[in-house]
Amino acid sequence: MIRVPRSLRGRLALVAAAATLVALAVAGVAIAGILDRYVTGTIDARLDDRLLAYGAAVREDGTLDTALLARLARESDQPWRIVTPRARAGMAWLDPLATGGTPPTPVVPPEGFEPPKPPPPPHPGRQPPPADRAPPPSPGAGHPFDQRTGTGGVHGRWATIPTAAGPARVAVAVPRRAITRPVEAALAPLLAMLALLGGLLGVATLVQLRLGLRPLATIAAMLAEVRAGRRRHVTVDSPTELLPLVERLNALIDDNAAQLKQARGHVANLAHGLKTPLATLRLDLAGHDPDGRLAAQLDRAERQIRHHLGRARAASDGPAGADRIAVAPIVADLVAALARIHADRGIRSQVAVADDMAVRCDAQDLAEILGNLIDNGWRWARQAVRIRAERHDAAVRIAITDDGPGIAADAIPQALRPGVRLDEAGEGHGFGLPIARELAELHGGTLTLSTAPGGGLTATVTLPAG
Repeated sequence: MIRVPRSLRGRLALVAAAATLVALAVAGVAIAGILDRYVTGTIDARLDDRLLAYGAAVREDGTLDTALLARLARESDQPWRIVTPRARAGMAWLDPLATGGTPPTPVVPPEGFEPPKPPPPPHPGRQPPPADRAPPPSPGAGHPFDQRTGTGGVHGRWATIPTAAGPARVAVAVPRRAITRPVEAALAPLLAMLALLGGLLGVATLVQLRLGLRPLATIAAMLAEVRAGRRRHVTVDSPTELLPLVERLNALIDDNAAQLKQARGHVANLAHGLKTPLATLRLDLAGHDPDGRLAAQLDRAERQIRHHLGRARAASDGPAGADRIAVAPIVADLVAALARIHADRGIRSQVAVADDMAVRCDAQDLAEILGNLIDNGWRWARQAVRIRAERHDAAVRIAITDDGPGIAADAIPQALRPGVRLDEAGEGHGFGLPIARELAELHGGTLTLSTAPGGGLTATVTLPAG
């Protein structure tokens, strides 16, 4: 039992190989048959000429011209046989009637029968037989026969000649190897050519499979890019047979994106729905929570809600739906907004972000991450805030540096804890840095804090490159 390959390429190659072998076998048999018929036809034409020559040795009265037969026998040693009602000559074993030939109908001359006049020559240049000779067989009037012998058999032609004494039978033959030998000699290079043709067809099949299945590999690569967020749709113009598949894939991608967008909308609605009750509850606790236990539980509830809603939002967008977001426009908008908000402080901004720098992240999440970090740097900066973005392998590293007081190295882990503020002065609830870190991690990135050279704080967020 033939084991069918699991791959499409293997199955097509197997079918093509089987079809090629069958076609070559049929072609070999057909060509061998044509060669055999051609060689046999050539031999039969020569045998018909010999039939004419030996038929000329039959006289009208049924006797044989022995002198002519002797001369013909000296010219060729091929088998021959003549049988008339009055004489027999040639190889006694050559008997076409015993090998499938049609026996002639005996003709008994009636009383007073006179031999017919010789017929006219069948074609120009042929001389009529002498008056005492029987009319020879007409060209092509011979009947084929094959006879087995101890040396492999013979192939011949036989014909009947009317005489006054009755019909005479003339048979001539050649060894069967006179036909098989040239056929076999021609088949040797033919088989070599068929083998070469089979090899070329095999190579052509492999090339055809490679070219024919290449669009499927292209579609698979494009789907991987769609999943990675570098492409929105599969775009293949040919072959036309794959266009319905491409259309259905793109429709599926659009439906998936619509469902993800709807799920994200539900998440956003849930976030807004819970934000107001939690804020109201915090206000209602004022003056009713002397030991701060309820406020601590409320902070814990807010952290859990932010954490799980952020995770749900990132999961709903997912790597397959993450967009390629340019960093420079978002940074420019945030810097412009913060410069207006803190216009009275005169903080300078130094931005070094290339226009083609992009990350794979949700636009709102990127704006929230950078907004928290840049706002934090602007709040603590004395004179300047520096923002730069660099590409490192498959990631983009965005660093926000201020020249403020900075954070002690041993206090950095505490600064990333939700609800913890190292300085109770000023506004804020201590959620900016933890939210930025969680959003960065949900998109496959990181957030680190370090002391800047010369003082101040550097917040570095790393995200997958778009």
